[in-house]
Amino acid sequence: MKQVDKEHYSFEKYCGPDRWGSYYYQIKETIAQKPHTILEVGGGDGVLRSYLSNNTDIKHTSLDIAEDLHPDVLGSVSDIPLEDNSFDVTCAFEVLEHLPFEQFEKALKELKRVSKGVVLLSLPHFGPMVSFSFKIPFLKRKRWACKIPYPREHVFNGEHYWEIGKKGYGIKKIRRILEKFFVIEREYVPFENDYHHFFVLKSK
Repeated sequence: MKQVDKEHYSFEKYCGPDRWGSYYYQIKETIAQKPHTILEVGGGDGVLRSYLSNNTDIKHTSLDIAEDLHPDVLGSVSDIPLEDNSFDVTCAFEVLEHLPFEQFEKALKELKRVSKGVVLLSLPHFGPMVSFSFKIPFLKRKRWACKIPYPREHVFNGEHYWEIGKKGYGIKKIRRILEKFFVIEREYVPFENDYHHFFVLKSK
């Protein structure tokens, strides 16, 4: 079910420096796979689509349930109306938390089904971050960060049904579910945006 109108993605309300940091990793991880085709589920304000369309030869297809965002394919990630193995890569950045947790595995199966082997995800990861950054002249900047567990009850806010780090949604539980369908090739929380947890997944 659609949760927000297109105005939700206006620059003033939606695009802070942390979100632009997240966009960097979305683009970086996508290009690193060297795909010819990609399906992006829930493209939001279209930054990934715009960059890929204007700067690469990657054929981008969007899927969303929100008709006013004008996706290429109108539909839900839990029931993608496309054939098996349709895309080199499928991705869903900050999308799956908008579904009840009971639909998480179904959505993962669908992302895997229409992909030829690679799925890119990011999910919200609640909790405080301790981070350090320092720069010594003539040497590369050094940075270190880690999440501190702080499990609070999640309260549905009209958008997120759940978040990693909230009570009942620990990172170990999320990994166990992901590993039913994928090999977790890489995962990380970007220094620039400690709320977004990225996963690079390969189909088993």
